[in-house]
Amino acid sequence: MEKRPIPDRDLTLFTDPFWIQRVFRGNRRICCFFFFIITFLSFLTAVPTSGKAQERQEAPEALFNLDMEDLIKVKVNTVYGASRYLQKTKEAPSRVTILTSRDIQQYGWRTLAELVNSVSGSYTTYDRNYHYVGVRGFGRPADYNSRVLLLVDGHRLNENIYYQAPIGTDFPIDLDLVDRVEIIRGPSSSLYGTGAFFGVINVFTKKGIDVKNVEVSGAAGSFETYKGRMSYGYSNEKKQADLLLSGSYMESQGQRNLFFKEFDDPATNNGRVPNHDQDQSRSLFSKAIWKELTLSGAYNYRWKAIPTASYGTVFNDPNENTTDERAYLDLHYEKSFSGDWDLMARLYYDYSRYSGNYPFDYPPRTLNKDYGYGQWVGTEVKATKKIGDKLKLTVGTEYTLNYQQDSGNYDLEPYTRYLEDYRNSTVWAAYAQAEYFLTPKLILNAGVRYDYYSTFGGTTNPRAALIYNPLEETTFKFLYGSAFRAPQDYELYYFGGGNKGNPDLKPETIRTWELVAEQQLTKAIRGLCSFYYYHIDDLISQKVDPSDNLSTYENSPRIEARGVELELQGRWPSGWEGRLSYAYQKTQVQDSGAELSNSPQHLVTLNLTAPIIKGKLLAGLEERYMSSRKTLAGNETEAVWITNLTLFAPRIWKNLDFSASVYNLFDTAYGDPASEDFRQDQIPQDGRSFRIKLTFKF
Repeated sequence: MEKRPIPDRDLTLFTDPFWIQRVFRGNRRICCFFFFIITFLSFLTAVPTSGKAQERQEAPEALFNLDMEDLIKVKVNTVYGASRYLQKTKEAPSRVTILTSRDIQQYGWRTLAELVNSVSGSYTTYDRNYHYVGVRGFGRPADYNSRVLLLVDGHRLNENIYYQAPIGTDFPIDLDLVDRVEIIRGPSSSLYGTGAFFGVINVFTKKGIDVKNVEVSGAAGSFETYKGRMSYGYSNEKKQADLLLSGSYMESQGQRNLFFKEFDDPATNNGRVPNHDQDQSRSLFSKAIWKELTLSGAYNYRWKAIPTASYGTVFNDPNENTTDERAYLDLHYEKSFSGDWDLMARLYYDYSRYSGNYPFDYPPRTLNKDYGYGQWVGTEVKATKKIGDKLKLTVGTEYTLNYQQDSGNYDLEPYTRYLEDYRNSTVWAAYAQAEYFLTPKLILNAGVRYDYYSTFGGTTNPRAALIYNPLEETTFKFLYGSAFRAPQDYELYYFGGGNKGNPDLKPETIRTWELVAEQQLTKAIRGLCSFYYYHIDDLISQKVDPSDNLSTYENSPRIEARGVELELQGRWPSGWEGRLSYAYQKTQVQDSGAELSNSPQHLVTLNLTAPIIKGKLLAGLEERYMSSRKTLAGNETEAVWITNLTLFAPRIWKNLDFSASVYNLFDTAYGDPASEDFRQDQIPQDGRSFRIKLTFKF
C-alpha cells in the first residue's frame, strides 16, 4: 500500500466510437439523463405486475440453479451481520442491502469495489493503486478503508498497521467464490469494535456443495487482462463434511498510455506514461467443514505498478510499485443447543506484508524502500440465548494479540535509514446486546461494547434501535449508534522521511441518528427511504506542522453530515428485476461550513436485469451518476454518468456458462480527486473496456 516515505509536498479495445456517441456528443449529460428516465419508466411499466409471487426461503447457494420463473419466488430477507445472528431484515437494527452470487454474474462485477459502487449511498475512489470506499458523503482519498469493517465468513480482514480493508484486486477472495454480501449501514462498534465506523461489509463464501466437483473459469479483456480460476468442491451425502479448494490468477497490462497534464513537459515525456499500469495477483482459498467445525484459510499476493509518480518520485520510472501479501487461518465452531441457545467460538491467525519501491532523485538517484509487516492471533466467544418468547440476549468477548507491527523506510544507495520501528499491542473487548419484543409489532434492540487498547486505553460504544412493523409489509426503524476508529500504528508512530507520528492521538468517534421506512408498494415493487444525521468528533487528519514542515496527524474539528436515501426494488414473475436509488448527502466542517473534498452531493444508481431468451440469456444494465466532487486544490471534478452492460448466458452449452461485459459503455472521460500525496489534482479513470468470461463445470 502506498505510504508517504519521503518529504515532498487510452487505449481501449474500440478505436471508433459507437454511432450513439456521435449523437450524444456535446449533449452527453442531457442525453444520458433522458436515457436513464426512459429506461426506468420502461422498467416500471413494460413488465407485468400481476400475480403474487410466492415467498419462500432458499439457500443462497441454490440461487444460481433456479430458472427465472423460480427466481422470482425467492426473496432474500434474512441478514446475519446486523446482530451477529440470523434474523429477518425488517427486524434488523440497521438498513441492509444484500447482494448474491447471481447479482455478481448478472452485472459482471470483477472486484468488490465494483459491487460496492452499485449500493445506494456508496462510491469508490481509485488512485491507480488502491480502491477506497466512500460512504454517505465521507470518502477521504488514501484513508485505506479504515472506517469500514470488512468481514469474510465473520473473519476480520482489516489488518493491524494501516487498518486497510482490501476491496480491489488485493481482495483475497475470488468473486466467483462469493455466495452473498451483506452491506450493513451505520456505526456498528457496539458489536465489532474499531473499523465498523460507517458500516460493515460482510462477505459469505460458497461451500464445496455449491461447486460440485471441478469448476474452471477463464476471462480475457481490455488492457491485455487475463484471469483464470480452478476450484474443487466436495460434500458427502449426509452433508456432515464439505470441502472447497480454489486457486486464481490475474494479470493485466493496464492502460498503455496514461496522460497527466501536471507533468506535460518535454523533460517528463510530455506527461505520458507508457506501459506502467500493470497489475498482477494470485490467490488461494480453502474451506473445510466437519459438522459444527469450519477451518478456512486464504492467501493473496498482489503486485501493482504505480504510474502516478506519487510522493514526488521520479516521473515515468518503471521501478515504482507496491507489493501486498495477506493470509489467514480461521477455526470456527458454532452449534445450537437445546434450551434455545447458540454458542460460537473462533481462533484465528493473520499475516500481512506490504512493501513499496519509490525512485527518487535527490540527487543522487536512488530507490527508496518502504515496508509494513503485521502478524496477529486472536480468539472470540459468543453466546446467544432466547429467553421466553420476547427476549433474545447476546454476549461475547474478543482478544487480539498483535505480536508484530513493524514499519520501516530506507534508501538503497547510498544507504540511509529513515525509520525502523518494531511494536506489538493487545486489544480486549466485551459486548452485550438484547432484542426485546415490546409487542408483537414493536421491537427494542439495544447493545453496548467496551474495548480496551494497550495503546490508548478504553472506549465504550452503545447502539439502540426501535423497530415498528404496523403491517406485514410496512416497517419503520428509529436508529441511534456510536462507533470509533482507533489510531493506526502508521498515524501514531511513523517517524522519518518527512513524517512524524503523534502518540497523543485520540480515537475518532461518530454518532448517527437515522429514520428508515420500508413499504411494499405493489406486488412487485418495494420502496425504502432513510433520513440520517451524523457527526464525527476528533477526526484524524493529515496536516503539515508549520514549526518544522513535517507531515503529521492531528485530531480535527467536528464533521457534520445529513442526507436522504431513496430506493425502489422490483422483481417480476417474467424475470425482470432491478434496483433504482437516489442519495442526497451533504458533509461539511462544523466550524467553517466548508464542504469536504471527494464528497458528491448526489448519487444515482440503476441496476436492471432483463431476460432476452427465457432461462438462456440475460442482460444486466448498470447506470451510475455521481455529481461533482471538490478536490484538495479547491477545484471540482466533472459530474459523471457511467454505463455498464453485461450479457449472461447460464448453461449456454451443457455445463458451460458465458458472459460478456462492456464497462463505461460511452467511453466517458473522468477523474477521481487525489490525496495530498500526489502532484495531480485528479487521477484519470479507465475509459471503455470489455471482458469475456467462460466457466465450465465438470
